[in-house]
Amino acid sequence: MASAVLKPMALAALVGGLTILAADQAGAQAQRPPPDSVIAWSPKPAKATPWAAPNKPHWKLADVLAKHRNQTSWREPIVRDKDFEATYVQMAPGEKTKTRFWADSRVFWIVQDGEMRVTIEGQEPFVASKGFLVQVPYRVPYSIETVGNKPSLRFEVTQAGAAPLYPLTETPAPLPGKTYVKVAFNGKGAYDEANRPFLDFNKDIVQGGARGGAFVRDDHTFANVIRGRGQPVPPPTNLGHFHNDYGEFWLVMEGQIDYLIEGAPFFSAQAGDVVYAPVGRWHRASFGGTGPATRLAINPRPMGLHNYEAPH
Repeated sequence: MASAVLKPMALAALVGGLTILAADQAGAQAQRPPPDSVIAWSPKPAKATPWAAPNKPHWKLADVLAKHRNQTSWREPIVRDKDFEATYVQMAPGEKTKTRFWADSRVFWIVQDGEMRVTIEGQEPFVASKGFLVQVPYRVPYSIETVGNKPSLRFEVTQAGAAPLYPLTETPAPLPGKTYVKVAFNGKGAYDEANRPFLDFNKDIVQGGARGGAFVRDDHTFANVIRGRGQPVPPPTNLGHFHNDYGEFWLVMEGQIDYLIEGAPFFSAQAGDVVYAPVGRWHRASFGGTGPATRLAINPRPMGLHNYEAPH
């Protein structure tokens, strides 16, 4: 009787993040609910949550680069929501950030082009090139400097609304609506088995054969590398899943990823592109093309609820 009542809603509330998976499992998981699914009623917006600028279904890296074609240093906001701010940042050769840190959350970025010297307190400085994923724990000072003869380009993610702090050796950069004052505090974040300073995607995964999985994982940040080979496009009746309390976005690291998001036509995204699904919208990601494809899935909940269609 219960299944007959649930059938018209065609919704399932499925417990668990289920996102740290081998590539073949990740692809399969995105297409159907797991076999141990719990069937329940889940609230979904009666009117689909809109994309609020700069958020949009598909940011093409080619369009971003074309917009800034004649600039060596620039910033382009890509994602702005209640959880994250994600920005493409290009720095000219020789340009260096001030040493800074963040109060309560990790900062992480993915190098899209060029090379940068990364200096993180307590770590040996290293040079990060295209494909590097880098993260810094909260309250740990760091700086970035473009090296070589070409600009560096990174996709950087910080906590929404957060403003950087600076050691006393730096002069804070002016920030509208803020006044910097001297303070005293203690405690800082650290690296652990789940969170390492960097991952060289090309060397460790593409060439080294390592599996994907979580690169950033804490109580309010999850960045998960999902890799697999091209597969046939699922039918349009396969809606994927939706999330109750947060939006999700992806940076395509390699190959082609196919997307179907509620309210948007089916599309394919290429390396460097960013895709965003607002809270409550059905969305489906699958490995496109014929070769390997990788996406970095970013959301604030390592064990976030995935609502799949309930079995009929």
